[in-house]
Amino acid sequence: MVAYRRVIIESPYRASTPHMAKRNVAYMIKVVQDSINRGEAPFLSHLMYTGALDDSIPLDRQLGIDLGYAWWSSAEAIVFYTDYGWTIGMVDAKLRAEQHRMVIEERYIAQNINKRPEPELPESQ
Repeated sequence: MVAYRRVIIESPYRASTPHMAKRNVAYMIKVVQDSINRGEAPFLSHLMYTGALDDSIPLDRQLGIDLGYAWWSSAEAIVFYTDYGWTIGMVDAKLRAEQHRMVIEERYIAQNINKRPEPELPESQ
């Protein structure tokens, strides 16, 4: 049996526009793929719990955050994917991780996101 490294993933979720919300969800999928490719067993509470709870309702949002934190003691590291910056929730999570002296990693996967193909230049003759 392979021993996968258990990591909690933090990435942007809340968004000010529907377009940004879709972008953030698509980013979470890429983040999961990146983490799995590193031999990890990632857990993203904001990907899972927001399907069952309404993030726009403060009590539901706080419940989702608390449920996510319940998993932290099982993790070997808290990993922040920050290609799109830091949300307030991510900053709060980092402060909490620092207070609990947890292993913190910051990652970027920019080569896999928002990259538009380079325009093709005509071949020189």
